[in-house]
Amino acid sequence: MTSIQEEVFKCALSGDLETLRQHFESETGTEESQENNFSVKDEVGRNALLTASVLGRSAAVRELVRHGAQVNEQTAGGYSSLHLASCWGHLETVRTLLKLGADLQAKTFRGERPVDLARKYSKTDCADCLMMAEVERDLVSYLTYVKDLISGSEKSLTKEEKVTPSLFCLQL
Repeated sequence: MTSIQEEVFKCALSGDLETLRQHFESETGTEESQENNFSVKDEVGRNALLTASVLGRSAAVRELVRHGAQVNEQTAGGYSSLHLASCWGHLETVRTLLKLGADLQAKTFRGERPVDLARKYSKTDCADCLMMAEVERDLVSYLTYVKDLISGSEKSLTKEEKVTPSLFCLQL
């Protein structure tokens, strides 16, 4: 591990956001060198993003992803940052990772999703948040499907048939 990579890890461990930002602002390297900063793992296989997620360092997570860390990168066992934040009960970090596009359906080598780990370790706030995120994504997907279905067959629908789904959504 180079000194720069060690510094990124130390910032993730301590939550030292200011030093982390200074590091990224001062680094004028290529995309490849930044990618190398995030691909380096410690002795147990965690990168800086996974480490920040385990410790609930939401601001560091946001900064690392903003500068190129892969939000859905998984360990050899299939654990992602969302898995780790969920099973350790870091609700704010879970929310941050979801906003950054973390995969709700990623599975570990045991077939466990982040919501499964949150339930397993009785992190009910995280489990509730993850279930709501799943429901929200499913609803958006379904509404997009219905919208595409309606717009594709607009000529064959009556005015009432076009308005009914919108009225239903307003009642929710």
